[in-house]
Amino acid sequence: MLTTLPHLPARWLLMLLLGLGWSPASPARDMGNWCSPQPGLAAAISLQQRAIRQLDIPPSPLAHIHTEGSLPHQGIFDQSVKAKRDWVHMRDFALAWQASADPRLLAALARSLDAWTASYQISFNPIDETDLDALIDSYAITAGSLPASTRQQTAAFLRTMASGYIQRIRQAKTPLSGTFINNWNSHRLKLITLSAVALQDEAMLKTAGELYLQHIANNISAQGETWDFQERDALHYVTYDLEPLVRAAIAARQAGEQWLERKGRQGGSLQQALDWLRPYAEGTLQHQEFVNSRVRFDYVRREAGLPGFSGSWQPATSHYLYALAARLSPAYRTPTLTGAAIPDWIAQCWP
Repeated sequence: MLTTLPHLPARWLLMLLLGLGWSPASPARDMGNWCSPQPGLAAAISLQQRAIRQLDIPPSPLAHIHTEGSLPHQGIFDQSVKAKRDWVHMRDFALAWQASADPRLLAALARSLDAWTASYQISFNPIDETDLDALIDSYAITAGSLPASTRQQTAAFLRTMASGYIQRIRQAKTPLSGTFINNWNSHRLKLITLSAVALQDEAMLKTAGELYLQHIANNISAQGETWDFQERDALHYVTYDLEPLVRAAIAARQAGEQWLERKGRQGGSLQQALDWLRPYAEGTLQHQEFVNSRVRFDYVRREAGLPGFSGSWQPATSHYLYALAARLSPAYRTPTLTGAAIPDWIAQCWP
């Protein structure tokens, strides 16, 4: 106890405490509000209406989710797609509650969070779990108002998930290859970064930033071309690779960090990748999809007739990506890039 050492000089006392492993506390960084909605937006009205319609739909948690590497009607693909709708409902509840303070919406969200975080077994497959960003959104928006038990259980779930993804990246064989340099790792980084900011965890965010730079170095060339384009010969996978990185950058911005222009050791950045894709997204360049893909499953999906796996790439499929990117830079805030209608949850969260 400090009270038993009243006559020690201050510098001696400091040295003793440092020797015992104590470190001076530094003020926690304010990571800001997750969303900054403006009242009266049309997006808020549509979200409110949709969330109210969903109040009577009970959560249907699964212990396992699996869609990666599967086709519709195979395995638990269809059940997984249906169950994931709960995660989107959670975000709807959170945003509608934020705009209205309707206690029914917060109660519905708490029920869903309790059900899923108690039942779901984290697989650490980032393709299966990437849509958990909606669950993270819902927690981050409402954490201060959730019941204490819900808040604690959800926080523990997010910490376990993010820490597990960090561990898997760090334990991967070096030099990194395969799913640790392609879109899979983009989705890992999204879940890690969103969790770090939602949990207000400074150390985890620092780690996320280091892993983000490592991934940019491996994934994006100095010209802005992504590894996924080289591997898949498809703009479909460029957008799929960049979407989670943009979401991670938006979350990092909540903590005052600017990741859009950060460059990896190859000289590439997220901004350069978005600019590389831009002429295709604006329709001035065209691309035939998956012609020279090195991944067999791309041909399986093409033969199964899944849309988007053959023929010309459709620029409209990048509207979601650029609607998110416009939250990082006004350079992407054009109707040609974002489409005529911004998804209401994006419009409400980041007007």
